[in-house]
Amino acid sequence: MHHFTNVTDIGPLDLAVKEALEIKANRFGFKELGRDKTLMMIFFNSSLRTRLSTQKAAMNLGMNVIVLDVNQGAWKLETERGVIMDGDKAEHLLEAIPVMGSYCDIIGVRSFAGLKDKAEDYEERVINQFIRYSGRPVFSMEAATRHPLQSFADLITIEEFKTKERPKVVMTWAPHPRALPQAVPNSFAEWMNATDYEFVITHPEGYELAPEFVGKARVEYDQRKALEGADFVYAKNWSAYADPNYGKILSTDRAWTVDSEKMALTDNAFFMHCLPVRRNMIVTDDVIESDRSIVIPEAANREISAQVVIKRLLEGLK
Repeated sequence: MHHFTNVTDIGPLDLAVKEALEIKANRFGFKELGRDKTLMMIFFNSSLRTRLSTQKAAMNLGMNVIVLDVNQGAWKLETERGVIMDGDKAEHLLEAIPVMGSYCDIIGVRSFAGLKDKAEDYEERVINQFIRYSGRPVFSMEAATRHPLQSFADLITIEEFKTKERPKVVMTWAPHPRALPQAVPNSFAEWMNATDYEFVITHPEGYELAPEFVGKARVEYDQRKALEGADFVYAKNWSAYADPNYGKILSTDRAWTVDSEKMALTDNAFFMHCLPVRRNMIVTDDVIESDRSIVIPEAANREISAQVVIKRLLEGLK
C-alpha cells in the first residue's frame, strides 16, 4: 500500500479485518518492521484519539515518531498558489512539504474542511499536496471529506460485536451547537457501503450527504422508522452539504437526540460515536453510559486501525 485516504486503499475488507484482529492479539509482533523508520504526524487541527492512537500504533511497530502542530509549533503555512505572502503566513506549504518529507519515512496528515468553499474542501487540496510533493507514503488522519482511520476502527468494532452475519446499521444525524464537517459521516457511509450490511442513513431534510458517499444506503427522514430493528446505532452531527447552505447549521432540533426511548425501537442495538461527543445534544447520559454503549472499545480500536495502515505502508517501503 502506497497511500491511505479512503476505503479502496485498504483492499478487501475481510482481509483487513482479519489482519486487524491478528494485530490486536499480538500488537508487538512486527516491531522489527519499523526499526530505524520515522513517522511524522502533522496536525493542522486539534486531536485526542487520533494523536494518541496513531503514535501508539507506530511505537508498537518500533518506529520513531515526530509530532508537528502546524498552528502552534511551526510557521503559519500558506496553502494557495499565486498569493502575495504579505500577511501572517511566513512559509508556503510547497516548500514545507518536501522539507518534512526529508526528515521521515511516512507522513500522517490531519486537516479539516474549512466549510466555506465546498469545491476547495472536496478537492482535498492539503492532503493531496502532501501526496504529490512529499516523496513519502501519506495517510489521512482525517481530511476535509473523509476520516478513514475512524471508519476502519468502526468496522472492526462492528465485526467484533455483531451477533448476526448481516446486521442493520443506522447512522443518525443528531444536533450540535457548532457547524461540523461531513468527513466522519461521509467516511462511515463509504465503509458501510463496502460491506454487505443493511445500512440506513437518517437525518432531517436539508442534511443530505454527497451522492457518492450515500451510495446504496437507504435514506430515511423519519428517525424512529429508521431505528426500528437496528443492531447498531451510529450517531453523528454534520453541517449541510448542498448549496447554498454548505457548511451551515440548519437545525438544532433536540428531538433528534438519541435517548433511551429511541434505542428502545432497536433490536437491543449497540450505540456508537466517534468521540468527542456533546452529551444531551447528540446522546443522553443514560444511553452513552449503558452496557450497550461501545464508544470506548470503538475508540480503543483506533490504535488497531492505525497499526494495520502503518504496517502496510512500512511493508510497501521494501
